Amino acid sequence: MRNKIIFILSGVGIILAIVSAYIFAIQPLAQKPSFNPAANPYANGIYANGIVESMQAQGENINIYPDVSGRITKIMVTEGAKVKEGDTLLIIDDSVQRAIVQQQKALADAALSLLNELKAQPRPETLDVATAQVVNAKATLRNAQDQLAKQEKSYAINPQSISREALDNARDAEKIAYTNLAVVQKQYDLTKAGAWSYDINNQEKQYIALSKSYTASLALLDKFTIKAPSDGIILTLQAAVGSYASPQGAYDAYTQAQNPLIVMGTPDDRLQVRAYIDEILVPRLADPDKMDAQMFIRGTETHITLKFIRTQPYVSPKIELSDQRQERVDVRVLPVIFSFENSKNLNLYPGQLVDVYVKEK
Repeated sequence: MRNKIIFILSGVGIILAIVSAYIFAIQPLAQKPSFNPAANPYANGIYANGIVESMQAQGENINIYPDVSGRITKIMVTEGAKVKEGDTLLIIDDSVQRAIVQQQKALADAALSLLNELKAQPRPETLDVATAQVVNAKATLRNAQDQLAKQEKSYAINPQSISREALDNARDAEKIAYTNLAVVQKQYDLTKAGAWSYDINNQEKQYIALSKSYTASLALLDKFTIKAPSDGIILTLQAAVGSYASPQGAYDAYTQAQNPLIVMGTPDDRLQVRAYIDEILVPRLADPDKMDAQMFIRGTETHITLKFIRTQPYVSPKIELSDQRQERVDVRVLPVIFSFENSKNLNLYPGQLVDVYVKEK
């Protein structure tokens, strides 16, 4: 009975092993791809990664960095908004700089007032006082001269009629009155001449220096208001009211990097694609006037004919698409820019990655 049970269990185990082997030997059918990968349309074509960007006559997108640091107090636009050149985009807290501008303006105004005062001299009232002093000094001198004449005449008639001391005092009084008239006359001439030219020149220089300080402070105040450098569309807005901005841009908590405060594109929604050609394949590129290329939009069956615009003549490390500054790569690429007709049926946006094939020469 015991041997019979052992044989039965052995048979069951053999059957299970056979069934398991059969089941695990079945190959599952591969799932169909959600879209077909981009196929090379040329017999000899060069593959390259590409990125869509707004069309620019020079360079890439417009990256806006503030010239000053501070807390953002107002944001006047939203992402996707179309703006005109000179439109206000956002405002950085300018309370301190505005107070400095007011102080500089007050100092310049005070310097100008003093300069005008110097140029307006002599003041009529001051000149009248100097004139009166001259008239008084002349009268005093005339009185001293009359007193001296009387004393000398009396002394000439009778030397005993007046003391020698009184005569000397009269003569001294006449000299003092004459000297006082000379001093008052010179003071009158000085008052009438007005401010010294050196004082005016010095004050004028002070006014010019303070005016330039005011102008510089006012120009710096304008930098707290970020304005659109040209007509365009707001692609990204790396800012929020209350966040901090600096000339290095704005801190992105997701990527932990400093990004441009605002990125703008061209206003007419025209796009271009920047393809990165591996440096090994660069010698196989055709001449610019004969270059033929096509772009494939990932996730679709759509492909678009590209038109060569220009080549960025600088081979750089292939880190543009990964945005990893510390990435260590041995591959270097040559950026080549193409344009294409952007149909309304296509949902293409700047920053979108595409596949590009370029026909070999």
